[in-house]
Amino acid sequence: MKTQISSRPLAGIESPLVAIIVAQGAPAPLKDPGLERAIASGDYQGKKDEALLVYGAGKTERVLLVGIGKTSEITRGAVRRAAAIAAKRARSLGTKTFALTVAKEARGGLGAAELAQVLIEGAAQGSWQFTELKKQPEDPKPELESVELLFDGGDKKVAETGRRIGDAIAAGYLYTRNLQMQPGNVCTPSYLAEQARTLAATHGFGVTILDKAQIKKEGMGALLAVAQGSAEEPRFIVLEYQGSDGGGAPVALIGKGVTFDSGGISIKPAANMEDMKFDKSGATAVLGVFEVLGRLKPKINVVGLIPATENLPSGTAVKPGDVIRSHLGKTIEIINTDAEGRLILCDALSYARRFKPVAAIDAATLTGAVVIALGHHAIGMLGNDEALLAEVRDAGERAGERCWPLPLWDEYRELLKSDVADVKNSGGRAAGTIAGAWFLREFVDGFPWVHLDIAGTAYLEGEGASHAKGPTAIGVRLFTEFLLKRAGA
Repeated sequence: MKTQISSRPLAGIESPLVAIIVAQGAPAPLKDPGLERAIASGDYQGKKDEALLVYGAGKTERVLLVGIGKTSEITRGAVRRAAAIAAKRARSLGTKTFALTVAKEARGGLGAAELAQVLIEGAAQGSWQFTELKKQPEDPKPELESVELLFDGGDKKVAETGRRIGDAIAAGYLYTRNLQMQPGNVCTPSYLAEQARTLAATHGFGVTILDKAQIKKEGMGALLAVAQGSAEEPRFIVLEYQGSDGGGAPVALIGKGVTFDSGGISIKPAANMEDMKFDKSGATAVLGVFEVLGRLKPKINVVGLIPATENLPSGTAVKPGDVIRSHLGKTIEIINTDAEGRLILCDALSYARRFKPVAAIDAATLTGAVVIALGHHAIGMLGNDEALLAEVRDAGERAGERCWPLPLWDEYRELLKSDVADVKNSGGRAAGTIAGAWFLREFVDGFPWVHLDIAGTAYLEGEGASHAKGPTAIGVRLFTEFLLKRAGA
């Protein structure tokens, strides 16, 4: 999706569609009889998500008003959402290009750079569709090819800065969503590894891929245990981005890469099991962020770690009651083979020590319990460093990927005590999200760490006003905002 900043006057612009984000109760942003009558009559008020489409009489074929709500409620997220609604409507109309602007009353306190960035992020969100596996899509709509952002001439230069960031984030976001959608028979652990190799070749990253034999030699017994039930071999993926001239310790981003999760011997119910292709969402978010890094090249060092495997039942699968040895050396009693994400992540967290990271953040569809606690609107956040927790939470607010902290009090460690091993991998139903994070904390040694449980936010089961059904690329915007602020960008 190409974007450009333009200072063309709104009145009389030649375009198949002009979308204008407006505030509730504001006057018509354009002298058009249809718009003016709708607003004067109260039929259209500019409430949140409220849209009005009218057909123009001049060079502008259609005008779309998208309500952002009350002026007191305008945020980056509100603008991003309104832009997504506009792009989604543009796609439904079959237009390949449209112009997008924000009425003066709907800008809130946002500057031109912020506006340009979130408008592009929203347009990418709303325009996304996935049809590549269909021979003949039903009611096919063309891809949205370009968006023209309309700004006053004095804002054009500043808006270009935001456009560059927005373009990069949109590219990473779309990359991740498309990869999330790939089914388990396409997106295997080796397929994820090839995606990492391609990213590395395209952008000049360092890349290391460990195969099964190398994973065994490295001593990653927990990752191997999850993988042993599948005919598909596991991979351990390492991507390294060197952006800081002066060197320095990297930020480690770690993503759970279970390309399909049946639950193993502790098999899941059949209903909706097809959605377990999304169990790789943490991994795809990390890959998407590296696409962003390759485009923006911020002055920061980042390492990405992805343990990738399937989790399937078979005669060779790990069993409840088995005891395995992790990369850190701690032994783990397997209570539930469907608590597999923490097993592969614990080896990744242990491996991360060799980089001496200044901070480590993992993203994982780890527990169903986080959906019960927070629904589909917030990421569960836990960690061992209050300053890093606050920093990640702040990045989530800017990104529109909000996080909510849960406690890691010492008392919860009791849930994971084992009679036969150093730790067990499941503490039962109570405090499931906290127990999963406490398990990971057992393998964090010597660096600040935050765990993001994205099980409730990685994909949506239904269509929304601003969002298509399916994957959300959660984590891409959050990680990017975190890294850019750290880099001083």
